[in-house]
Amino acid sequence: MTATILDIKKWGNSLGVRLPVAIARAARLHVDQRVCLSVEEGAIIIRPEQGHDLTLEERLSRFDPARHSGETMQTRAVGAEKW
Repeated sequence: MTATILDIKKWGNSLGVRLPVAIARAARLHVDQRVCLSVEEGAIIIRPEQGHDLTLEERLSRFDPARHSGETMQTRAVGAEKW
């Protein structure tokens, strides 16, 4: 069993805990993975969300150019490109 002691910190109006890499690996968690939090008999349980794979339309609707370094597909020539 992998275990550690952590401090709870304020994160905006919420509380947050950073998961050490050993804990995340042992639980098979990764960056941007969706999880479900629940409380069972006073213990916080984190489980991977069992959702469906996103369709292309759902993925594109979540695209935010500001969050993704402003990269977008060019639809017009901006240099010496030939279209």
